Amino acid sequence: MISASKLVKRYGDFNLDISMEVPDGYITGLVGKNGAGKSTTIKLILGLVRPDEGSITVLGKAPGSLERKDKEKLGVALSDSGFSGYLNVKDVTKILRSMYSEFDEGQFMAECERLHIPQDKKLKDFSTGMKAKLRVLVALSHKAKLLVLDEPTAGLDVEARHNILDMLREYLDKNEHSSILITSHISTDLEGLCDDIYLIHDGKVILHEDTDVILDKYAVLKVDETTYGKLDKKYLLKTKKERFGYSCFTNEKQYYVENYPGIVVESGGIDDLILMYAGGER
Repeated sequence: MISASKLVKRYGDFNLDISMEVPDGYITGLVGKNGAGKSTTIKLILGLVRPDEGSITVLGKAPGSLERKDKEKLGVALSDSGFSGYLNVKDVTKILRSMYSEFDEGQFMAECERLHIPQDKKLKDFSTGMKAKLRVLVALSHKAKLLVLDEPTAGLDVEARHNILDMLREYLDKNEHSSILITSHISTDLEGLCDDIYLIHDGKVILHEDTDVILDKYAVLKVDETTYGKLDKKYLLKTKKERFGYSCFTNEKQYYVENYPGIVVESGGIDDLILMYAGGER
């Protein structure tokens, strides 16, 4: 669905230089701290900015070469819906009907009702959560082959977040050859949703791993100075100095569980990836 090779974009002192793939039927997460390059990557994928070097294809074509029939296969949710704030949901429905041959109006309106999105209220008067839910519904409304979702659950309460995530899972169940690229600062959303994760830091992909592997094999070891000196360090990816001693990040959790029964081993997750890879020392 997406293939990027040595994709470079320069902004002053910031250089984005990444390669990545989003296969058919995959939900791929893109994570990193603010300013890491996630939004720039999304813009390159959507053709909103042009790369300085490298190549990228989306649905088999360069983003700038996508025709209308190709764009109908894209479902996009960015921070701005792209609709005037003086429109309401009924107006948005008319626009979507004219834009997409596969637009399912009945399903769209049913989901609006289920998620408590008013039909007659102007978008400018929507709460942050209402706007977020509408953006995702618009992306899902026309049976897209590829969904590109930038922080789709930002600003939502727990119930609304679960509704959105369930909708994404149901969408892929019904459209098994479709794919999703999603960014989020809520790590638990990605851990329960994504097949694989790309971690970006300072414009570079510093880790690509299956989500199941991250949750199963990655861990943070908490050790004092003495234990750290005796620790076998061959499976340590990053080490961070702490007041109590060291936090050590590893992708071989079981090795340390079996060989160092007295140390604290905390299961690693996406938050740990970001904190340790972005802040720890090798």
